[in-house]
Amino acid sequence: MTIRAGLVGLGKIARDQHLPAIERTDGIELVAVASRNAQGDGVANYPDLGAMLAGESSLDAVILCQPPQVRYHAARQALLAGKHVFLEKPPGATVSEVDALVSLARAQGVTLYASWHSRYAAAVAQAKTWIAERRIESVDIQWREDVRHWHPGQPWIWEAGGFGVFDPGINALSMLTEIVPEPVTMLSAMLEVPANRDAPIGATLKMATASGAPVAAVFDWRQTGPQTWDIAVETDRGSLLLSEGGNTLRLDGEVQVKAPDEEYPAMYRRFVDLVGDGAIDVDLAPLRLAADAFLCGRHCPTAAFED
Repeated sequence: MTIRAGLVGLGKIARDQHLPAIERTDGIELVAVASRNAQGDGVANYPDLGAMLAGESSLDAVILCQPPQVRYHAARQALLAGKHVFLEKPPGATVSEVDALVSLARAQGVTLYASWHSRYAAAVAQAKTWIAERRIESVDIQWREDVRHWHPGQPWIWEAGGFGVFDPGINALSMLTEIVPEPVTMLSAMLEVPANRDAPIGATLKMATASGAPVAAVFDWRQTGPQTWDIAVETDRGSLLLSEGGNTLRLDGEVQVKAPDEEYPAMYRRFVDLVGDGAIDVDLAPLRLAADAFLCGRHCPTAAFED
């Protein structure tokens, strides 16, 4: 069976990642797009999700790529219509709304998939296996990028519920909670919030593993030039560095893995399998850490920012 899918929110991430990944994945076909401001090529187009659901009676699944502030209501609408749902990260604006979606998906007997694309980076699985056999002594995360390059003209990302620098930073948290084999606790956070924005442009986090190893993270959206997406882990038997967003792995300084980005095709293969099994895959650990940072974080006003 081929999953007939409709995509909601045809923005930059959908065009750059979702459309090419769907095209390359067996078992799923894009048949419709719902977007206020864009049109998909070679598919039926609708102004919103409601119109798409009404016009596509044979639709099996809905892929949600809109901003997180509106994703809950769209996901609920799709689930109530009996559709399988693929959530772009972060899966929602709050932990409680995603919990509610899980309960609804179970009641409806459909798949709900909270995708964390960085967990599918080429070197993450090997890093996880290597760390599992060692005692972690410390973790240092440096996640610095240029918001003007990755999120041009997207005002929602600076609004309440838009996550600010945690939109990329949660990718690091998703990798951290995948490769570390024990819970991670948020201890403190410093959030740099521009004078004209609601969401942070920078964050400095102090965390710890359940066994007490310190975990430090710096997220910054003001880095130009080469971008930095690094997770360094010191253990009792050597050091590990995940770089290039998890696609390069060094052990004790020696490159073990260096591969191109194949995250989204891997996620769509996972989604096809989940739908086939009638299963739910929703891990809230990264979202909880982000929420905890906002809960315990000290807000530090910084200069106004215009993109």
